[in-house]
Amino acid sequence: MPKVFTYRGYPLKELQKMSMDDFIKLLPSKERRSLVRGLTPEQRIFLEKIKEARKTLEEKGKKIIVKTHSRDMVILPEMVELTIAVHNGKEFVPIEITQEMIGHRLGEFASTIKKVVHGTPGIGASRASMYVPLK
Repeated sequence: MPKVFTYRGYPLKELQKMSMDDFIKLLPSKERRSLVRGLTPEQRIFLEKIKEARKTLEEKGKKIIVKTHSRDMVILPEMVELTIAVHNGKEFVPIEITQEMIGHRLGEFASTIKKVVHGTPGIGASRASMYVPLK
């Protein structure tokens, strides 16, 4: 029998049926406090876009990528199975939201830094490159 996903003892279907106030009570303290304080206007617009994308997914079966700059938005159960493009400071990183991501923030999944990869020194790169044998 496959293991059923639960968040704090509630399966995904129940989480999606819950009111926002009931779901907020299940979250960890930092996420709970940020949602209790209220959503910013940017986050409200983002939630409306999420609801439209959810409608088109259910009616037409067509996936829509929703772009956002609000990296501090908490991932809610209604976002599951959607693709959200989160801005990392340079570009939008597409993220497929899974049920295990509920309660985290969008910014956790779009890293703002990337590993530095240095090339090989060339001619005139530095004084030390005089001693690098040239082919």
